[in-house]
Amino acid sequence: MANKILIVDDDVLLRRSLAFNLEKSGFQANTAENAEDALAVIQIDQPDLILLDIGLPGMDGLDAITSIHAQKSIPVIFLTARRSGSDQVMGLNAGADDYIMKPFDFDVLLARVKAVLRRRETVIPNQTEGTIEVGDLTIDFSQHSAQIAGRSLELSPKEFDLLTALALEADHIITTDNLLKRVWGAEYTGEPQVLYVHIRWLRGKVETDPDHPRYILTVRGVGYKFVSKPEVE
Repeated sequence: MANKILIVDDDVLLRRSLAFNLEKSGFQANTAENAEDALAVIQIDQPDLILLDIGLPGMDGLDAITSIHAQKSIPVIFLTARRSGSDQVMGLNAGADDYIMKPFDFDVLLARVKAVLRRRETVIPNQTEGTIEVGDLTIDFSQHSAQIAGRSLELSPKEFDLLTALALEADHIITTDNLLKRVWGAEYTGEPQVLYVHIRWLRGKVETDPDHPRYILTVRGVGYKFVSKPEVE
């Protein structure tokens, strides 16, 4: 079955052009002119990937991706005319899988779409049911949920993937580069800052004292590890 792509942009000509070319390339394409319409579409027919304009009127792309990921785990590529490096980092920190500048060549966009879809299937083991238990941590793949010491964790899709990657290698150091490849994909070429930010957010949810973590430890100059049996506080 063809992958479904949702195009969210207030430029009607761009929406039509992208939909036409994506369908010629073997995808199913749907469109929305604003974030509110996109959220409604997602509830009816969940896409496999969203092309999301960051500069939408009303709810912008940064707010939209937060609302999307609160409901569904769907990869997002931001489309934007903004050229600031800080905007790119902000978009990736918000949970985008990639970021492409307007105007763009369709073949470049198509390659990015295929790359994101491909790496979403291979980054984390394709486990859709069952659970794993690592010390105090339980991860339920069928519910896309996690608990630690009996406490439920409200995780974004990227936080869930990051915690899973750490838990699968519990008590072993995972290098920064390895974590970036596992969670953001082998083709990710952005700054490692996105990992540092997500580690900080994840600690804020996992640790009782994020400034003195017991579970998610930094190994300076190397990477991180999840401790299955932390020292008693």
